[in-house]
Amino acid sequence: MPSTVMIDGTLVAPERAVVSVFDRGFLYGDSVFESLRTYRGRPFDLDLHLARLARSAARVLIPLPIGLALLEREVLQAIDAHPSAERYVRVTLTRGVGRSLGLDPELAETPLRVIAVTDLKLPPAALYERGIRAITYRIERASDTVGVADAKIGNYLLAILAMRAARAAGAEEALLESANGELLEGTTSNLFAVFGGKLRTPPESCALLPGITRAHILELARRAGIPVELRVIPKAELAGADEVFICSSIRELVPVVAVDSKPVGSGEPGPLTRELLRLYRAARF
Repeated sequence: MPSTVMIDGTLVAPERAVVSVFDRGFLYGDSVFESLRTYRGRPFDLDLHLARLARSAARVLIPLPIGLALLEREVLQAIDAHPSAERYVRVTLTRGVGRSLGLDPELAETPLRVIAVTDLKLPPAALYERGIRAITYRIERASDTVGVADAKIGNYLLAILAMRAARAAGAEEALLESANGELLEGTTSNLFAVFGGKLRTPPESCALLPGITRAHILELARRAGIPVELRVIPKAELAGADEVFICSSIRELVPVVAVDSKPVGSGEPGPLTRELLRLYRAARF
């Protein structure tokens, strides 16, 4: 896949874009990141993504090596250097290389920043018409217990294992279930369900990553007069949902038509999901 890479403010040929094996992001997953996309060649919500990157870094005590204004200029430079109509952008900040091996974060003094830009690969249009299948996957994340669930950290091992389980079950997504039976989010997405015409999504107090797309959907729903509930979604209640969908910056809104091999509602993308997707795309263009 063609790519453009910038490391610490310098554009680097992809084949020469390397990070030390002693970087703490590689050794310990000691990093934070943001992923976003362009519309008509321009990054959408770049300011919000960089602000969340800064919040994530602050939560895990990684100092920002440069100001957000300069980081924004670097992202725009990397985007402009990538010759494609629409781009996928990932901004990663690691704690950097330590003076010696060891978990002590004080061993590292210089954070590393990497901006990678590739061609944007979107799900096929048919996926939004037919919807996807999902499984539920029980987890207990260490990040929840230490109070940084709202930070977008680089360690995605549990999400990777959840996605592997989904694929093994013939599904396209895994809905993460907490130890007390509450559904939190997808592997790289936020979760919504519709009950009796009301749109429900788990509140941020449920130790989830509050997505930027999630915030847009909540605002669009309120403007459209759709009742919204920030309320837990117990796994036991999901079978009674009329509609379910997930959302993310890259995929927008994706209907979920079956969970754990059981159909959701009619087994087809529901009217409220379709309307919110229409409103979301209309707002982008």
